[in-house]
Amino acid sequence: MTTLHTLSCLFFFCSLLSASSIIAKVQHHNFVIQETPVKRLCKTRNAITVNGMFPGPTLEVNDGDTLEVKVLNRARYNVTIHWHGVRQMRTGWADGPEFVTQCPIRPGKSYTYRFTIQGQEGTLWWHAHSSWLRATVYGALIIHPAPGSSFPFPKPDRQTALVLGEWWNANPVDVINQATRTGAAPNISDAYTINGQPGDLYNCSNKETAVVPVNPGETSLLRVINAALNQPLFFTVANHKFTVVGADASYLKPFTTKVLMLGPGQTTDVLLTADQPPKRYYIAARAYQSAQNAPFDNTTTTAILHYRNATKTSPPITASLPAFNDTNTVTSFSRQFKSLRNVVVPKTIDEDLFFTVGLGLDNCPKNFPKNRCQGLNGTRFTASMNNVSFVLPSNFSLLQAHSNGIPGVFTTDFPSKPPVKFDYTGNNISRALFQPVKGTKLYKLKYGTRVQIVLQDTNIVTSENHPIHLHGYDFYIVAEGFGNFNPKKDTSKFNLVDPPLRNTVAVPVNGWAVIRFVADNPGVWLMHCHLDVHLKWGLGMAFLVENGVGELETLEAAPHDLPVC
Repeated sequence: MTTLHTLSCLFFFCSLLSASSIIAKVQHHNFVIQETPVKRLCKTRNAITVNGMFPGPTLEVNDGDTLEVKVLNRARYNVTIHWHGVRQMRTGWADGPEFVTQCPIRPGKSYTYRFTIQGQEGTLWWHAHSSWLRATVYGALIIHPAPGSSFPFPKPDRQTALVLGEWWNANPVDVINQATRTGAAPNISDAYTINGQPGDLYNCSNKETAVVPVNPGETSLLRVINAALNQPLFFTVANHKFTVVGADASYLKPFTTKVLMLGPGQTTDVLLTADQPPKRYYIAARAYQSAQNAPFDNTTTTAILHYRNATKTSPPITASLPAFNDTNTVTSFSRQFKSLRNVVVPKTIDEDLFFTVGLGLDNCPKNFPKNRCQGLNGTRFTASMNNVSFVLPSNFSLLQAHSNGIPGVFTTDFPSKPPVKFDYTGNNISRALFQPVKGTKLYKLKYGTRVQIVLQDTNIVTSENHPIHLHGYDFYIVAEGFGNFNPKKDTSKFNLVDPPLRNTVAVPVNGWAVIRFVADNPGVWLMHCHLDVHLKWGLGMAFLVENGVGELETLEAAPHDLPVC
């Protein structure tokens, strides 16, 4: 009996070990950053790519898997890779934003990102987080349910990632460098793309238009990612409806819609049933532009939903998209987002923060010639949160400085509210508020702090829909609205039962959004506008989340191959 009992225990223990080894895998990948000739819109230019691919490789993992991605930089620019939306629990060294969690990978050098996916399912993505390299350095990161788990909806017949992008005929690094020199807004893009291709409506593009095959009657899971550099995008498929089931790797209560709006950085998972006559249908995306009188790329990118047996010679059925400034459609879409199940939202708040987000104008420095001040009325464009325009360090990363106690790299006096209270969305804002102060200011949070942030758009220069992304965290969007946030009347609108969980919130134009999260991940975490031009101008800040108690509440030690500045 004893021997049998021992053997059965051993067998059970081995089975557990075997099962756990099957469930959790370590995936190894090599990313080579290199220049690759890419032809778009009749022109060929050398683009920065991963492994010569544009877009870069799609990574597919299961929840619980560990990724080890060695990045070798064979390009002429410094580079880092950010794993957008990955929680990075205690692995902040792998998050990727340049000079925030690491120094850049210099040309000829390498760095291995090591992190584990924990409790996330759905669609995320990865991209460069240096200069404007993410214009071409990006790809999908698909997280399947762990073995033995399943989707909370019927298993789709097929799955397709559709990555929306933005293409410049010029080198994007040159575009932002020129804007930095002149103080003006950067030149707009020449095209939008779906899976790297502009589509039929652009010159020299129809032969490579992306095609999504479907069989009549089957259901596809479309994983839509907005990887555009500076533009929120509407997205639709001609004559078809979507059932939205997830966003930013969190499940949602399903709802139907004909059009999506994604801010840069956001992802949306939708089910599409091929229930139309077997023909070819345009998949299309174009700009949602909320900033008044600002130039933007007003073109439309297309792919083709191709029913099997459809005649290839027949022209695809045209898709209808909202007007570029249709904020009502955006509002009705975002208001339908609710978590799949009731969730535990922080009810008691320890840190109640109020952050203004918006643009600004720097007066022309006296030693600058006029050609370096080509913003409005001879100024230079800038941007800020709470009137602080964020400046990245250059000799150390913020996380290094924090972990090693290096003084003089940052301060921890980021303001919890704007220095001056004003009519944030009004039309007569004092010009004294247009010029923010520059600084590398962080906001310190104790481990376990329950945080609420009101993100308030401003009408300084112009109001705009700002996609605000928080690294290292997901957060609940408990409310959104227009005008100035009023705690006396707007608090009653809070959804504390089933708000959506996201990593990027589209703060409404001339409006506000309220987010909540628990500071349970130690490290230094960037929060910024995902319109890359705004980040360059300073629309960002960072939280310094202190270690808690014990190993599981403490940032891991820095890896041995962490790049040096």
